[in-house]
Order: sequence, then structure tokens, then C-alpha cells
Amino acid sequence: MVNAHDLLWGMTPAHLPADAPAWAVDAISAGHPVVVRRAIAEPGQVAVGVRGRLREHRLAAVMPVAAVQRRVTPEALCSVISPRDLPALRALDRLRPVLAQETWGVTGSAGFELASGIQALHEQSDLDLILRTPQRLERGDAEDLLAILDTAPCAVDLQLQTPFGAVALREWASGSRRVLLKTSSGAHLVLDPWQAVA
Repeated sequence: MVNAHDLLWGMTPAHLPADAPAWAVDAISAGHPVVVRRAIAEPGQVAVGVRGRLREHRLAAVMPVAAVQRRVTPEALCSVISPRDLPALRALDRLRPVLAQETWGVTGSAGFELASGIQALHEQSDLDLILRTPQRLERGDAEDLLAILDTAPCAVDLQLQTPFGAVALREWASGSRRVLLKTSSGAHLVLDPWQAVA
């Protein structure tokens, strides 16, 4: 069972669409992992994203589940220490003790770099995190957590993973009546991210 943000190794250029750009073929040929994305795939396939060196280098693709050789979850990256000194990595060091009692993980560029050793972060990079919240996180608690994240040395984008999808902590803490819940069937405006989308 794979989840959004898991990193997978084993994809080959043959799995890419015929019109895949050269940078995507290069990344896969070099053995880079792909990231599981929120989308519905055919049985036996998993929806993935290929990333290249540039921010605009992102390609949606599918990978056969049978081709997966290795899987790294965001949670597996919480304790990985990088020798590089960048704002996103300093932010991660600072937030580890804050999140120590929670089930959380590192996603985005930081997760990709920590898992693969391939440099994906730069001075301006945000830190992307996911917090598993099977039970509802009260809005007051969300505000308190956001206040701590906002003291970090870079922007921190934390997603709350509910049983039904993911919602941005910043949005849930904002007090908006409806928030955007990202699910495998698309994004939905909902009143409560911990309720199934009708």
C-alpha cells in the first residue's frame, strides 16, 4: 500500500509516456525516485510524479506497482540528518522536537533530497511537512502549531493528512469556514476535512 508523498525507486524510461520530455527521461535513467501523487490509477499502477532539476520540471506519470524496488515514506525521513546548511534543513532541525510526539514526515524537495542524496534544496526552498491526523485537530491547536512553524528560518508548508485527504495547516488555522481538501479524486471545498466528501 503506497500513500501520497511516498518516494519509489524502480521506474524505468520505458514506463514514461512516449512524449515525455528529455529531462524526465534523464532523471529516470539516472535512477531518481518518483513521488506518489494523489490521483486514481488503474489497478496494478500507481500515480507518480517525476521531478527534474528545475521547479517547472514536473511530470505526471504512472508506474507499475510490480516495478517498485524500494519505497521510502515521509516518516522515515524525520531523523535523517543532512550535512548541508540551508534554511529548510535548519528549520527541520528546529521543528523535530516540536513534532516529536506526533506522526509526521518530510515531503517536497527536502524529503526528496534526504531520501535520495540528490541535491534538490536551495537557499529559498520552503520546508514541506506532513502531519498524520487520524483524529480531528482542533482549530485552536492548529493556530498554536502554525505560530511555532512561523518562527522557523524558512517558510514551512505543513499538510494535515486526514483519513479522507490532506488540508493545509495554514488554511485550517485561518478560520475559513470552508477549506480545500486534496483527495485522490481531486480537490474539494469542505467544512470538515475529517468527514468523508459526499
